This record gives sequence, structure tokens and C-alpha cells, in this order.
Amino acid sequence: MLTILGFAMIATFLVLIMLKKMSPIAALVLIPALFCVFVGKGAKLGDYVIDGVTSLAPTAAMLMFAIVYFGVMIDVGLFDPVVRGILKFAKADPMRIVVGTAILAAIVSLDGDGSTTFMITVSAMYPLYKRLKMSLVVMTGVAAMANGVMNTLPWGGPTARAATALKLDASDIFVPMIPALAVGLLGVFVLSYVLGMRERKRLGTLTLAEVLEPAETETVLVGAGAGAGTGGTGDTKATVPTGGSGSGTDAPEEGDAERFQVLDPNRATLRPKLYWFNALLTATLLTSMIMEWLPIPVLFLIGAALALTVNFPHIPDQKARLAAHADNVLNVSGMVFAAAVFTGVLQGTGMVDHMARWMVDVIPEGMGPHMALVTGVLSLPLTYFMSNDGFYFGVLPVLAEAGAAHGVTPLEMARASLVGQPLHMSSPLVPAVYVLVGMAKVEFGDHTRFVVKWAALTSLIILGAGILFGII
Repeated sequence: MLTILGFAMIATFLVLIMLKKMSPIAALVLIPALFCVFVGKGAKLGDYVIDGVTSLAPTAAMLMFAIVYFGVMIDVGLFDPVVRGILKFAKADPMRIVVGTAILAAIVSLDGDGSTTFMITVSAMYPLYKRLKMSLVVMTGVAAMANGVMNTLPWGGPTARAATALKLDASDIFVPMIPALAVGLLGVFVLSYVLGMRERKRLGTLTLAEVLEPAETETVLVGAGAGAGTGGTGDTKATVPTGGSGSGTDAPEEGDAERFQVLDPNRATLRPKLYWFNALLTATLLTSMIMEWLPIPVLFLIGAALALTVNFPHIPDQKARLAAHADNVLNVSGMVFAAAVFTGVLQGTGMVDHMARWMVDVIPEGMGPHMALVTGVLSLPLTYFMSNDGFYFGVLPVLAEAGAAHGVTPLEMARASLVGQPLHMSSPLVPAVYVLVGMAKVEFGDHTRFVVKWAALTSLIILGAGILFGII
């Protein structure tokens, strides 16, 4: 019964938010509370919620101060050169912008933290997408998939969990997986090229001069990339300047890149004299995260305090910067605490354990020698519907034991368990995804509808490459 209720709770949540019948925060709180009563453990709801909040409180604190920190860095102009560099590469071409999004997300993901990756990527790319009227769910989807592949780095979390759960060396798991993960990342880049071509077909290849022209615009529904004529979702066509042809390919004039500013070059918050201080502070912060010198929430708390104090020494200016980013802070931290209710009930009632055991029990006996393949396939839904901790510490050891009985090594099982990460990074149980959709101003349901199929395809590409190379 708990198995059925667990799947029913997750399905109800996903359907309601994808149909936009409830907001994610309301759904994350009310649906698990209702199912907790169905299970007959309504009296323990408070304990489950407190346990969930306690486990996610450090994450919420990290996100709060990380948003303030990177918000200040945007204000003072740290990312302006990045935006200008991407613009120079993109030349107002939607295809290049989408590919640039994937590349930027993959590079920034080297720090091992999804929230940081999404904050930097969205900060740099959002103005470009808005100015060119591109689909924002393409940006969030591509960023999430690139980060999902890179999340398998030993310091990213899943590999370390798999190594701990099966008592293996993380490098023995990760290093042989590099060729398969490289194929997966290449797949993300190819997909970003395809999605970018769809955006180019929908918008046209604009020159910077055309984008600069004032033009009448129409209301845009942010969709999933392609209009009805391109086999996409049929969302309303995005706005394009009506003064140009929409398909010009002439090279921009020399001065266009200077005039096409997606971040106001004259904003009062710029601190050009402190640019290298801010760059060094950010590099030190990211290095400290990778080296684990201090807990991440503490690092961002200190970093935010330093950034505010040095760049805005006057208290009224500091209050103004905090107020400017309060919406993002409240939206993201509120979502994390709401997710704590969902995870607290899912784990506290035992639904997760029953769901995991059921998944293991339904595996046919004849699939025993192919348990690595089975694990790779199961990693897609299981890491989407439960936390990495739940999967790697609760499910993987059981699967590995079943595999060992048929001669499948723990190393193969551990490698196979990593392939679902591109899909996992868009799970409603991953706090970082709320940073992504919140900063991009995208509905979580829109992001989910768009990204799930492509993320699942990316995961299967990694699995196929792993089998082809004899790694899994």
C-alpha cells in the first residue's frame, strides 16, 4: 500500500504542477500532508516536516547567501565581460546562444555545485534570451542537462555517494566512465545545436543592427522552442523586430556589439576599480568550495558579507542591494523549505523504502546477469523520484547485492548508477532546480514538460556509450 501511495503522491504532484493547477510551493506542502493522512500517520506530520526542514536547512541557507553574493557580483559588473564575450561569439544568432549556454554551464559545473552553476549561467545568459525573445525553457533545459552530466564529477556528489555505499574508490568509478560521460556531454552540445536551430528557424538569424532597431512587439508565451510549423509544442511565436527581414546574415558593424548592451553599462552599482578584487574573491570562494575548507553555507555567508561590505561600504546601499535581491531569495528558499515537507513525508512514512524494494522485486530473475544495465535504466526514474541519498544509500546496495549473485561487479553497478544524473538535475526534489527556474522566471511545470524527454535521452546516450565501450 505504501508503494502505491508513494507513486500516487509523486504522480499527483507532477500532474498538478505541469497542468498549473497548483503552484510548486503549495503542491510541495499540501499534497504530502494529504497523503500523510491517507497513510494513517497524520499525527506524525509535524515530526516528518521538522526532520525534512532540518536536513535541508543548510541548503536553504547556502542558497540564500549564494543568491545575494552572485546578485552583488552581477550588480558590480563581474559578469559583464562574460556576457560581452558570449555576445561576440553568438552575434545575435539563437543557435550560437543556445550552444554557448551549454558550454558555459558545463564549464561552470566544474565547481561541483549545481546551484552555483545555475546562478552564474542564468546571470550571464538571461539578458541575451530576453533581448532576443528566445525561449527561456530552452535555456533552463540545456543548462540542467549540461550540469547533470558534469554532476558526476567525484566532488559533485553522486560518485562519492556510490563509492561510499559500495565501499569503493571514487576514482575507480569515475575515471573509466570518462569516455561515456564525454559522449553524453557531446550529446548535450549536439542537442543544444538542434534546439538552437529550431530557435533560429522560429526567430530568424538577426544581425545586431536589427536587434537594436525599435520595433512593435507582440505578447510572447515562453514556450519549448519551436512553433507549430517546426514540429514543436505550438506555443505562441516569439517576438521579433518587425523592421528587419528576420533572416539577415550580414556581419554586424563594428560598433554594434558595443551598443547592444544586455546589462546597463552605466548602472550606478558598477565598481570597475574593484573588478579584480571581486574576481579574486569569487575564485577564492569557488576554490574553497572544491577544497572543502569550510561548509558551503559558511563560505557563501562570509563571501556575501565581504562582497557587500567592500563594494557598498554605506549601510543604505547595502540595504538597497539586499532589497533588490529579496524576491529571488524568498522564492528559492521558500521552495526549498516546501520541498522539505515533501521529502520529509516521503522518507518518514517509509514510502521511499517500499518503492525501492518494489522496484527491485519486479526485476525478472533472467535479468540477473544484466543487472548493470538494469541499474542504469532504473537510475533514470529512481533518481528523479527520490533524492540521491535515498537512491545511492538505500537502493544501490540492494541492486549491487543482487548483481553480485550473478557475477556483476560492484564497480560496474556503481558506474551504471551514475547515468541518470542528467535527468536527476531537473527533479522536483533537487533544490538547485528551483534556483534555475526562479532566476530564469520560468514556470517549473514548463521546464519539466520540456526537459524530461531530452534529459532522459541524454542519460540513455551515456548508458549506451558505457555499454559500447565495455565500461558498464
